Amino acid sequence: MHTRTIPLAAVAALSLVVAGCSSDGDADPVDDTTSGASTSDATTDAAAAECLPVPGDQLVVLDDDQMLQNSDNIIPALNTESSTDHILEVLTLVQDALDTPTLIELNKAVDIDRQTSGDVAEQWVADAGLTIPESDDGGSLTIGAANFSENITLAEIYADVLDEAGYDTEVREIGSRETYLPALINGDIDIVPEYAATFTEYLNLAINGADAAPVASGDIAQTVAALEPLAQEQGIAIGTAADAQDQNAFAVTTAFAQEYEVSTLSDLAESCSGIVLGGPPECPERPFCQVGLEDTYGIEVNQFLSLDAGGPLTKNAITNGDIAVGLVFSSDGALAPTE
Repeated sequence: MHTRTIPLAAVAALSLVVAGCSSDGDADPVDDTTSGASTSDATTDAAAAECLPVPGDQLVVLDDDQMLQNSDNIIPALNTESSTDHILEVLTLVQDALDTPTLIELNKAVDIDRQTSGDVAEQWVADAGLTIPESDDGGSLTIGAANFSENITLAEIYADVLDEAGYDTEVREIGSRETYLPALINGDIDIVPEYAATFTEYLNLAINGADAAPVASGDIAQTVAALEPLAQEQGIAIGTAADAQDQNAFAVTTAFAQEYEVSTLSDLAESCSGIVLGGPPECPERPFCQVGLEDTYGIEVNQFLSLDAGGPLTKNAITNGDIAVGLVFSSDGALAPTE
C-alpha cells in the first residue's frame, strides 16, 4: 500500500512548452473587427480568404501531421540501481495502455472534475484490467513527481500497479526537474514519469553544453534512441514510451474544424490563406509556435493575439471566437468531449 509524503521542495512547476515559450516579447493585439465574425461572410466574399474564428464550446487539436513538435511522449525514468526487468515489465503494461485521449480524460478528472490524483489513478488501474505479474522479491520504491497534477497522477498510477506487483511504494511530490533529477540520480527516488523530448534536450544541454545541437525530434523512436545514452551517462534507465503525449498543440473549435473541413495543420494551410493566432507573447518568435506554423506548414498568420501558454486566456479566446487557432497542450483536460 503506497503513501504520500510531504513535498521535498516547493519549486515552480515544470514548463512543458519546449523551446516555444521561454522569453519575453510583445505582439500586436488582434483587430476587434475580426473577432467572432461570421464565417458565412468569408465563404461568400472571394476577396476574404482568411478563415475567420468560429465560436464554440468544444476544442479540438489539429493533427501535427508534419511533426513540427518534438515527441514529448510519457516515458518512465528509473535510477539504474533500482531498475529491474520485472519493474520495467510492470511499467510497460501501463505505458502500453496510455494514449493521449486517455491522458486527456485523466487530466479532466483531476483539473476540471476536481477529483484527487490518487483517486483517479486508483480508478484507472482498476478499470484498465492489467494483468500484473507479481514480484518474487518485492522491496520499497519511491516514485517522484513534478508538482503539477498530470505528473502526480502518472506517478500515482505507477505506484498503484507496482503495489499490485508486490512492492511497497510511496509517491513523493518534489517540484521541477532541477529538483527531482538529482534525487533520481542519487537514489533518493527510484522512478519518475518523464516527457521524452523535453528530458532528452535537458540532458543533452547538461552533458554537451548550452550550444549543443538538438537531438530530439518529432519521431519518438529517434528521440528515445538519442535519450538512452544520455540517460545512461547519468545513471538513469529508460522504460517504454507511451503513445500518450503532452506537448505543444494547436486547437480550434469543433465548429471551426467543421466549417472549414480541417483536421490537420496541413489542411489548415491548404484551406486558409490567413488566420488569427493566439498564444504566449513570445510565440511569434519561437520555432515551435508561429515560426513553425509559417515555416513548416506555410500557414499565414494575419494577426496574433498575445495571451498565455496554453492557459485559460488562450482557451477562452478560441471558444469565444476572438482567435481562430490557439496554442494549447495536447493532453489538456479541456480537450475532453463535452457530455
